[in-house]
Amino acid sequence: MAEDEIILSELDDEELVLQMHDDLYDGLKEEIEEGVRILLDRGWAPYDVLTKALVAGMTIVGADFRDGILFVPEVLLAANAMKAGMAILKPLLAETGAPKVGKMVIGTVKGDIHDIGKNLVGMMMEGAGFEVVDLGINNPVEKYIEALEREDADILGMSALLTTTMPYMKVVIDTMKEKGMREDFIVLVGGAPLNEEFGKAIGADAYCRDAAVAVQTAKDFMSRKHNKLAAG
Repeated sequence: MAEDEIILSELDDEELVLQMHDDLYDGLKEEIEEGVRILLDRGWAPYDVLTKALVAGMTIVGADFRDGILFVPEVLLAANAMKAGMAILKPLLAETGAPKVGKMVIGTVKGDIHDIGKNLVGMMMEGAGFEVVDLGINNPVEKYIEALEREDADILGMSALLTTTMPYMKVVIDTMKEKGMREDFIVLVGGAPLNEEFGKAIGADAYCRDAAVAVQTAKDFMSRKHNKLAAG
């Protein structure tokens, strides 16, 4: 194995980016960190490293997850490697004022302590260039509302894994309506027991079957929002 070990610094930019896509896919955290540093040392803009090496790599992971080729443990490893790369880029992106795709507040609803799906969505959203504020588990309506206002977010993501906690999503959406703030946010819901009909019935903008769908849906809504603002 040692003979054909790939030395990242010896690859040209194009080969290195493709190798990073492979390393992300395999969840190789240290290799991703090294790749990010090499590209930065070569004068790459942080935003280009993010989009071409990391986001493009996670897009492949997301597609294979959606198609049942990869499973949750592998995607979590990939997302973890992505996070390691992001940790290097974040301060640099803040300095350069990189374009933000959008901001999402995400959390599991009150009474529910399941968070693997939510964590996956959060990581994949970050991987797609969104800023993510993760509220964790067991969130009462007040916590969601407060975070949306404080963070000036675009999207609210709620997840539930128990049929008993699903109805709480409607409580949050109804409260947003009462406060006259429902129209200001895109509301996405997800979790194993949910379906499209449930999402419609409670007044969410969309039900997302998995993390890959959540990312695509969020992107679609954000581009519509930007188009509206541009037209308005």
